[in-house]
Amino acid sequence: MGYENISFPKGSKFLVTGSAGFVGSNLVEAILKLGYEVRGLDDLSTGKTENVEVFLDNPKYEFVEGDIRDFDICMKATEGVDYVLHQAAWGSVPRSIEMPLLYEEINIKGTLNMMEASRKNGVKKFVYASSSSVYGDEPTLPKKEGREGNLLSPYALTKKVNEEYGRLYYELYGLNTYGLRYFNVFGKRQDPHGAYAAVIPKFIKQLLHNEQPTIYGDGKQSRDFTYIENVIEANLKACKADSKVAGQAFNIAYGSREFLIDIYNQLSEALGKDIQPIFGPPRKGDIRHSNADISKAKKLLGYSPDWSFEKGIKAAIKWYKENL
Repeated sequence: MGYENISFPKGSKFLVTGSAGFVGSNLVEAILKLGYEVRGLDDLSTGKTENVEVFLDNPKYEFVEGDIRDFDICMKATEGVDYVLHQAAWGSVPRSIEMPLLYEEINIKGTLNMMEASRKNGVKKFVYASSSSVYGDEPTLPKKEGREGNLLSPYALTKKVNEEYGRLYYELYGLNTYGLRYFNVFGKRQDPHGAYAAVIPKFIKQLLHNEQPTIYGDGKQSRDFTYIENVIEANLKACKADSKVAGQAFNIAYGSREFLIDIYNQLSEALGKDIQPIFGPPRKGDIRHSNADISKAKKLLGYSPDWSFEKGIKAAIKWYKENL
């Protein structure tokens, strides 16, 4: 279970793009704990400097400040690297609806730059972050790879294009690519601030500060909230996966389903708060229900998540109490 016993050849080197962000910084921390070299790449546009600084005294860590839209930077960053964990992207469905051109540049062109640089520099495995948003308006639960609907946002479109390039780079050039469709990841270092903050850290921050949170819609929408440790496991196991299963995308979640209003009530109780939320209009581009079938990742990647929502939310609350 987990990833603590995963091992790689001696001297293996990892590149984590988006290393100053939430998922990226957690990946950096995990790989350094396992004893391997890590190079981090981030332009600090949405990542945080403090997420970089915490590792700077580790001799096995190197940070490169740079933009994945710059192909020369991508070439330098992938030089001498065995495994690329590509997390750099702009998230948030609502923001992508406001800024489609920027999402095209960063999430599509930037990812293509990274794949091409990885191919040219002989990277062994290219693991990249996709998203459950690629399921669009397909209503069937649980969500299963190969059964996608119409995309609902520019963000979702960028992730679907990434998957198609991942497939082509494997089929045409032999680059071992693995797309990980994250389902609502949460955990330590996830930014609770700003208009586009993810819902769990935002609720926790607002409740801790006795503010009245807004729930968009009726609160009866559901998500397969996935604790960060499960995502780390998936990335590292994809690096160990058979080349025969490359070029594909995999659901990465716990495989459960939580309703937003239940989560709000659970957080309120855990934090000892009694604040009634405001209910706002549903957000454009949002999927109503999300729940993952993770059997493909289990079978082909050996993915075996052991952090349930209940276990993860306790750890997240503890971290935010200590760090907010």
